[in-house]
Amino acid sequence: MEPLSKASSTALSEVIKDRILKTGSISFCDFMEMALYYPEMGYYTSNRNRIGSEGDYYTSPDITPLLGEIIGKQLEEMWHMLDKRPFTIVEYGAGPGSLCQDILVYLKDKPELYENLKYYIIEKSPQVREKEKALLSEKVYWADSIHDIVSVNGCILSNEVLDIFSVHRVVMKEELMEVHVGHEDGFFEFLQPAPKILKEYFSELNVTLPKGFCTEVNLEAIEWLKNIAAKLQKGFVLTIDYGYPSNELYHTDRRLGTIVCYNKHTISDNLYNNIGEQDITAHVNFSALCYWGLKYGLDYCGFIHQSYFLLSLGLNEYLRKTESAQQDYLDEKQKAFFINTFMVDIGNKLKVLIQQKGIPQQKLSGLKFMFKKLY
Repeated sequence: MEPLSKASSTALSEVIKDRILKTGSISFCDFMEMALYYPEMGYYTSNRNRIGSEGDYYTSPDITPLLGEIIGKQLEEMWHMLDKRPFTIVEYGAGPGSLCQDILVYLKDKPELYENLKYYIIEKSPQVREKEKALLSEKVYWADSIHDIVSVNGCILSNEVLDIFSVHRVVMKEELMEVHVGHEDGFFEFLQPAPKILKEYFSELNVTLPKGFCTEVNLEAIEWLKNIAAKLQKGFVLTIDYGYPSNELYHTDRRLGTIVCYNKHTISDNLYNNIGEQDITAHVNFSALCYWGLKYGLDYCGFIHQSYFLLSLGLNEYLRKTESAQQDYLDEKQKAFFINTFMVDIGNKLKVLIQQKGIPQQKLSGLKFMFKKLY
């Protein structure tokens, strides 16, 4: 049992070590859950700057308010499709609240919609929630989980959230094996036969992994879909995240998996370093979201690169409007950075999946240039 490369010790690494020594090895999924969400010490539950130049990474809303305005335009169209009835938006993991703020700025100019709007944020971290409350002064309510909301007629929104759900790591040997974590002079990984639920995940998706292939399974995303589908009475689910459909996710180019860490804008594959002080992410399987969404009553609307989603909703018109109005929040250098980021870099990596429930199939404007198929 060779330990992994020497990891820096943190208070949380000692907590995880003590748990392993007391109760035995844990699945990687349990390790990731503790690293990210352990009370007051996990990466997302501690009081630390995560986003921006002083943090570890950027998210799209932190670069420009245009993303929120354009999503607001899509939400307005959804409201029309729901016969202009009282509209509820539920956003998961709103971070500093930038996206929510920008969406509300756009919707405030639509008085009939805004008057009958409720905006819920589901946030695990008390520290982050307090920052959101300092920024967002009206129309916004907070909930610990979707179960705290009676029902939703509107849209359930997540932006770069599912890729930080805790995942199981698996490797195909003679049979499917799951990665577990132990501790002996350092953290080490070893394999155990995967439980039935992980094997069934691949069989239901009709996926056969080649021998030696390593990947991740996000069971939490399936449970998340089940819960939101039950609460959504009528409306849409808008999911923006890093990921692929099955045929791309399980391509030989990704045979080592997609899980990575972010710390001070540096990408690393050392999962056991800076525990609680670095982000851990894994790409989303959008085919799985579509498949289980259908099982839980969510019809497929469309799947598209974020760049094409923004273009479909009139990104070029927004840019021209900012020029003609001489708005100072987007000068020429910022505009060039924005176009490169959202059209070439992040815009081609982030994908948008829209699902719906309880309404006739209609073509949303944001899906004008969507892929013909998800799988």
